Amino acid sequence: MRSTLVLALGVAAVAQSAQAADPVLLQGPGGAITASDMQADSLRMPEEMRSAVLKRPQSVQQIAGNLYVRRVMADEAHKLQLDQAPEVQAILRIARDKILSEAYLAHLDKTNAVSDEAALAQARAMYQAKPERFKAEERVRIRHILIEGKDDKAQAKAQELLKALRGGADFAALAKQNSIDRGTADKGGDLGLFARGRMVPEFENAAFGLKNKGDLSEPVATQFGLHILQLQEHLPAGIQPFDEVRDALVQELRAKITQDARADMAQKIREQAQPQTAAIEAFSNGYPSAK
Repeated sequence: MRSTLVLALGVAAVAQSAQAADPVLLQGPGGAITASDMQADSLRMPEEMRSAVLKRPQSVQQIAGNLYVRRVMADEAHKLQLDQAPEVQAILRIARDKILSEAYLAHLDKTNAVSDEAALAQARAMYQAKPERFKAEERVRIRHILIEGKDDKAQAKAQELLKALRGGADFAALAKQNSIDRGTADKGGDLGLFARGRMVPEFENAAFGLKNKGDLSEPVATQFGLHILQLQEHLPAGIQPFDEVRDALVQELRAKITQDARADMAQKIREQAQPQTAAIEAFSNGYPSAK
């Protein structure tokens, strides 16, 4: 009796632990949809969309409902032995191949990954081997405050802000509070580095006319309104320093290592197979023409 009770408690504890590790999101007579089901289904979405979708309970509930419907239908198809039909078997083989081959490629990527130190060393060697790759035009890094309109009221506001800035006010704070360019306001008005030809002429001339870090422009009128510019960097034309291109080079290197390893493995596998030319020709010749 005691041993039976201990065993039952142990089984219950394991079940509770499993449920805690993979909580049930939706339960019905046809089974359960769990968090791991949701995670697996989310892989079909672009990575940048997943967080936005899965952070909304309504979306999670809707997706879980769809997964449950499909699971019940799949179980019914199995009971009817629809999965034994040759065409369904072929589709299942292809689906299995796709899923497992993707898992194998992920394993291959991990196996061939290089350490941060090795990647940095190889990136530096790439930089030193072809420095001409990293030629850059003259560039400036500007932050701005954009004021709506160009009338007297807008001019007065621009002069008021300019006076505050020259008195030591924080540019980023004023940009966040006053700039109508909402794409940059939350970043303190930062437009990043840019070369000539990227901005409208009035803005560009004012930007490249600033020489020293922290310099402020007079209000600049463009089709968008009035701008107050502040120079963050002014880089002459020349070879970009390694530190500026390091991250992009490391990313390029890692992508090349992954791509080469995948291509080499695919080629080795492909070389082991022999095309059955007669069967291929018969298949193509017998395939129905488009209507």
